[in-house]
Amino acid sequence: QVQLVESGGGLVQAGGSLRLSCAASGHIASSYGVGWFRQRPGQEREFVAAISWSDSRTSYADAVKGRFTTSRDSIKNTIYLQMNSLKPEDSAVYYCAAKWGFRATTAEEYQYWGQGTQVTVSS
Repeated sequence: QVQLVESGGGLVQAGGSLRLSCAASGHIASSYGVGWFRQRPGQEREFVAAISWSDSRTSYADAVKGRFTTSRDSIKNTIYLQMNSLKPEDSAVYYCAAKWGFRATTAEEYQYWGQGTQVTVSS
């Protein structure tokens, strides 16, 4: 069973930056995809970004493309989400998730989830 722990959330002013980390308990090999999702109260869980562990190929939601970057460190078994030019509408609980196979953009395709970390962007 894959264990995921998110960290790095907090309060930041609009226009600022945060870097989220997602640490995996075990080795994540080339067969895995890792995604980032966010959820605001009363709203659906929203895709943010995803990365394939094998080759670092990425996908991004239009709302964050050009501002957010996801990357991996295979030695540390850690995925990062660098968030720049943050906007108040980016405020949400952010989750990382892992799945077997290709990275995906829908939450239902992921088998393993972290507990989430709160990101709040003030105007």
